[in-house]
Amino acid sequence: MKRIEVLLVDDSATSRMLLQSMLESDPELLVIASARDGLEAVACVRHRQPDVIIMDITMPRMDGYEATQQILQLYPIPIIICSGAWKSPEAVQSFRAIEVGAVTAIAKPEGPDSPNYAATAASIARLVKAMAGVKVVRRLRRGMNGANAIETGEQRLPDRVDLLAMGASTGGPPVLKEIFTTMKQLPTFPIVVVQHIAPGFLDGMVSWLQAVVPWTIRVAEQGETLLPGHIYFAPDQSHIGLREQRVILDQQTPAEYGLRPTVDYLFQSMARHYGSRAVGILLTGMGSDGARGLLQMRNSGALTVAQDQKSSLIFGMPGEAVHSGAAQKVLNPPQIADLLDRLSMQSNRR
Repeated sequence: MKRIEVLLVDDSATSRMLLQSMLESDPELLVIASARDGLEAVACVRHRQPDVIIMDITMPRMDGYEATQQILQLYPIPIIICSGAWKSPEAVQSFRAIEVGAVTAIAKPEGPDSPNYAATAASIARLVKAMAGVKVVRRLRRGMNGANAIETGEQRLPDRVDLLAMGASTGGPPVLKEIFTTMKQLPTFPIVVVQHIAPGFLDGMVSWLQAVVPWTIRVAEQGETLLPGHIYFAPDQSHIGLREQRVILDQQTPAEYGLRPTVDYLFQSMARHYGSRAVGILLTGMGSDGARGLLQMRNSGALTVAQDQKSSLIFGMPGEAVHSGAAQKVLNPPQIADLLDRLSMQSNRR
């Protein structure tokens, strides 16, 4: 079997050596070259296209954002951002790199003395192998046409929406940004989001979104009352449930699919406590998290939506929702933004 070829890009020789050791502990992976900055990375890719690139952000001469942009203009290679700068202004560059086409992001791993070293190495190897199979394409931009909406069952919009829940994984941050920046109406309901993202990245993502979205975006806190027009993200390592417009965080229920929070936990809470007064939206991502919960929401009377395949970086989660009959509507990001505007306008007329 041909090994998956990886290019490492980092100005730290120690980081490059650590990642190479981790990756090559897996017999299916091979580091074919390394680069000390973005300029070297672009030159290297021109001579030999790897299957996957792991890219640092903060580097001399050319940073990871610019290198990602230049490489993806010429070669459809999956790029994984690997950065330790998620709680600083440099985090914006990392999410900008994801916005222009990097597939996902990981934190810089700790060294061999860490008790988590073996588990981290195995996790990074699994991610690289999964991303090697991703077909990198240009994302849909505002105003471009995606797949036509697929709608089944009753088409009448709900008379009342008390809460909207969204779930996303790989490819989710730029899709969330597109939806929120395309919307024209202040939401008349709270929006709660579960975004699968590595621990420590969430604050940077919220800051990146808040810079361009005109409504309040925050990480949800235990017991707080949800407010209309606010967007709340589930915190790291905690499931999130909702009841009577209040946040219920759960750090005791075990992870599912290797994840905590899960989209299923949020959607199941919505089905139990909100029924037809809720809307559930499942966006791009690997695996099947959220599909089961979205079906429960539909069975409880909620309006349910999945992102379409053409605009999804990975059609795993929304695809499972479509195949299981959980999604009443299958829409691209601009269509989802339009739906949210229509829901808000209808609520304003009540």
